[in-house]
Amino acid sequence: MESTSVIGTANKKGQIFTEPRKLFFEAPRVPVFLTGSEVIKEAIRRASVDVMVAYPITPQSEAAALCGELFAEGYVGDYMRGESEFAVMSQCAGAAFGGARVFTTTAGPGTLRAFENFPMWAGARLPIQVIVTCRGINSPLSIQPDTLEISFLLDTGMMVWHAETAQDFFDWILMGYIVSEQPDVHLPLAVCCDGFFVTHTKDTINLTPADMTLPPYDPYRSPVPCMDMECPPVRMMRDPFVMKSNYISYATHASWQQEVRAACERSRKHTIPLLGGLIETENVDAEILIVASGTAVSQGREAIRLLNAEGLKVGLVKVKSLRPFPTEEIRQATKNAKWIIVPEFNVVGWLAREVRAIIDRNDRVIVGPHVAGGMTMPPEVIVEKIHQVIKAGKGELVHG
Repeated sequence: MESTSVIGTANKKGQIFTEPRKLFFEAPRVPVFLTGSEVIKEAIRRASVDVMVAYPITPQSEAAALCGELFAEGYVGDYMRGESEFAVMSQCAGAAFGGARVFTTTAGPGTLRAFENFPMWAGARLPIQVIVTCRGINSPLSIQPDTLEISFLLDTGMMVWHAETAQDFFDWILMGYIVSEQPDVHLPLAVCCDGFFVTHTKDTINLTPADMTLPPYDPYRSPVPCMDMECPPVRMMRDPFVMKSNYISYATHASWQQEVRAACERSRKHTIPLLGGLIETENVDAEILIVASGTAVSQGREAIRLLNAEGLKVGLVKVKSLRPFPTEEIRQATKNAKWIIVPEFNVVGWLAREVRAIIDRNDRVIVGPHVAGGMTMPPEVIVEKIHQVIKAGKGELVHG
């Protein structure tokens, strides 16, 4: 049969549609000094996005505006501003139902205002990607980094990844489309970061060539019908079972929720080879481990350097994917640890709660240190927490 692949052909901007693995792992990289928001723009430049919908809320507004420039330059098919965060996510759903590759961004209160749409996206199997630049959601108002909103996203049925750096951002946005659009996955993805810490600071990022781009989305590989002239939007389900039987409605809804979560679990086999695993580890033979996600990982790395200078060996587990959660990977990485320190940029300790739920001897988990509302977490705070554990006599620790 004659191939209809677009790989190797050019789009209207002259970018070459490139096989994803070649783009990710073989294409040359150029170091560029950019903010995280600029990195989002550069990833979308290479993502063959059909539709972006935007609404201003700090700290994602800059990224949304920069992606608007991409529309003006012809790299994004359509770009529009919604009338609210809820409207944005509804418009994203409409575009995805129609077969478009869709991108949007949000943060903090905007995430919560839009929230009803996220489980709808998952239930409708819409592979929308949303960047969540986490900020405070509590009263009194804060526009500073706080990851509390991630805990709300974890049970929507979406995939959730938590980036440590802007380099993660660049790579994961592109890789995310490849994972989320797999026929056996076909789910929305939230790529989260700690706002300002990532979006508004500059770092050296290794970019792929701007004349290479992802192949376009093929909506007819979807496991559910793409809405077109033969399957109009009013037919979101083939048979209106809600009108016929409450029992059928209950059974259908319950079984579909299981299928959505099964699809999230199936994303593992696509995610692991692209992200290099759901976790990243260092010195897991140490008796004290720091388990963290997002920029708490960076603070943990510096704390480990300070502790090594004291002669104390401490290991690290960086959690990349929160949904699906790396249950077996974390169990294996922590099996020999006497104490597991979980620093977080939120007050509730949702990551510590997740880790405690899946390991044996979960009294090993030390919840915190915590900072919230936009406070920074100096690595010395993590060092102090570890010294407190040692001082309390909670086990003899390996030095080296």
